[in-house]
Amino acid sequence: MGQPVASKGRGATPTVGKAMLNKYARAFFTRVLTPFAAFLIRRGVSPDTVTLIGTAGVVAGALVFYPMGEFFWGTVVITLFVFSDLVDGNMARQLGRSSRWGAFLDSTLDRVADGAIFGGLALWYAGSGDDNVLCAVSIFCLASGQVVSYTKARGEAIGLPVAVNGLVERAERLVISLVAAGFAGLHKFGVPGIQYLLPIALWIVAVGSLVTLVQRVVTVRREAAEADAAAQESQGTEAAK
Repeated sequence: MGQPVASKGRGATPTVGKAMLNKYARAFFTRVLTPFAAFLIRRGVSPDTVTLIGTAGVVAGALVFYPMGEFFWGTVVITLFVFSDLVDGNMARQLGRSSRWGAFLDSTLDRVADGAIFGGLALWYAGSGDDNVLCAVSIFCLASGQVVSYTKARGEAIGLPVAVNGLVERAERLVISLVAAGFAGLHKFGVPGIQYLLPIALWIVAVGSLVTLVQRVVTVRREAAEADAAAQESQGTEAAK
């Protein structure tokens, strides 16, 4: 779920904090996972296969464990398979196979994995969790995450840079939700009160996603107006010649 491609733009330069975290975290995991990626290559496994298996593992972990309220073990399974996002990209770099197809598959299956995680939480709250409000919040997190991603993709598709760093982007949504779910699962091991972390996290993700969506829509509106104004000015200049 992370095959690199030169044309796969990421929009604006990230903030210093995000850049530093991304730089050092990725450098560490690259060193750790490179031997494993090389082993898979020697065994004839393709990066696309790792992407598909990783997504299937995340979906299974989310839709099997979360609806049963097994947040700790579900998060453990999901986290293990989430690392495929780094493994397949590492393999693609070693093979020199950066491609538009890899980028497309990566982005598409990321949306599937995200939907499964928040869908699994929604199923829990709709069932044994017995909380319609948190079920609705989980569904909102699922939907808003998809729309946030779409706004950037659509903006870039019409030629705009969408140069904005959202408050809560995909990485933040996953980290906040998975960490909270994992700790909330410790309630079954006798840790008192920790189950309230997950509802708090879901509200944070929901509000943050809404803010991020507004940020991106406002940015696209501004960039579109600037692009249209520049185009009209260029047409006026050409007509005056």
